[in-house]
Amino acid sequence: LNASIPVINAGDGGHNHPTQTLTDLITIKRELGRLDNLTIGMCGDLKFGRTVHSLIGAAARYENIRFVFIAPRELRLPDYIINDVLEKNGIEYRETESLEEAMPELDVLYMTRVQRVLTPEKLTSAKKNMRILHPLPRVNEISVSVDSDPRACYFRQAANGKYIRMALILKLLGV
Repeated sequence: LNASIPVINAGDGGHNHPTQTLTDLITIKRELGRLDNLTIGMCGDLKFGRTVHSLIGAAARYENIRFVFIAPRELRLPDYIINDVLEKNGIEYRETESLEEAMPELDVLYMTRVQRVLTPEKLTSAKKNMRILHPLPRVNEISVSVDSDPRACYFRQAANGKYIRMALILKLLGV
């Protein structure tokens, strides 16, 4: 059955978050100037984080994308994403529990809610042009002292989300 009215897919619970993914992609493009040839680190709740699941599927469509999944064993990425998205498409990835170990290789660090806290000290080995994203709202996973770091772009990301959602609504209204 086709809907007779416009519908914006706001996600399906624990699997996808399409408007956040559009927000994330435009933020990466604006911040780094590209969507390919990136190493994207995803840190936090990778098991239940729908923003992470959605972004993996979208980013996997670009050339030379590599993922580093940073999570405790109990919150690791579900096997169906590893099998159906990453391995099926030959996407390079690795898993680790150490944010500090992964930091030097990342172009993007996508933080989600978890018990670890990102602090300025943990960023000392990060690339100077790495970008830190977070779908917000933040709980305790990023110290407010990181906010002034030029690599922190989650507030610009939130503004991009406003524009993405406005554009979708305008498109649906035929404006």
